[in-house]
Amino acid sequence: MTLAEHLRELRNRLAISVLAVLAGFVVGWIFYDHLLNLLLDPFLTVVRNLARQQGLKAEPVLNGVSSSFMLQAKVSLVSGLVIASPVWLYELWAFIVPGLHRNERRWTIAFVAVAGPLFMAGVVLGYLVLPKGLQVLLGFTPHQVTNLIELNGYLSFVLRILLVFGVAFEIPLFVVLLNLAGVVRARHLARWRSWIIFGTFVFAAVATPSTDPITMLLLALPMVVLFLISEVIARLVDRRRGRDVDEYGDFDDDEVSPI
Repeated sequence: MTLAEHLRELRNRLAISVLAVLAGFVVGWIFYDHLLNLLLDPFLTVVRNLARQQGLKAEPVLNGVSSSFMLQAKVSLVSGLVIASPVWLYELWAFIVPGLHRNERRWTIAFVAVAGPLFMAGVVLGYLVLPKGLQVLLGFTPHQVTNLIELNGYLSFVLRILLVFGVAFEIPLFVVLLNLAGVVRARHLARWRSWIIFGTFVFAAVATPSTDPITMLLLALPMVVLFLISEVIARLVDRRRGRDVDEYGDFDDDEVSPI
């Protein structure tokens, strides 16, 4: 495939992804009121609980003439990304790995069909752990201060958590797909397991905007479990295809090749 053909394929796949996101954007715009209530519910619940426990005073506010419009556009856009996730995830993978055999493409389609629900599961988990992070952060508000939460800033915080959780849940799936394509072997994953787990916790610590250890652990632990499951699947695939035997496993790293 020439460079021009690659660029045309990239253009076509981007166009399909953008159209899918725009369709999701329209759906999000129509159901904006329900989505806004859903996103505000964790904040209002935490504020009520902290008001009873330590007299917290906090309320969401909007600043500026265009803030309401930008807020609705932001919520609708992120909802479009979530709704269209099966489409753009498939287009992304189909562009990255264009040279798969027919049987490998069948596996790819099967696993990419899991990508959408897995992304949704990450978003749902992020929504469920959101109150923990809010409780930690809002709990630092002094008693004599009213905390006026700028609504656009709050929703940016919430949507970032949801997207981080959603994308993080896709990483083990891409590991399995790379194994199916022959790029990554199960023995490599086993060799790098400790570093991958360490990197997972570092990623969770950096990616979660709340910076509290509870949210970090609630992101890192499912990612570790999903990675271990992907390693088991990769081992089964390698064993089935006869790739679990290391041809050079008996040779020392410093031994001179007979060639």
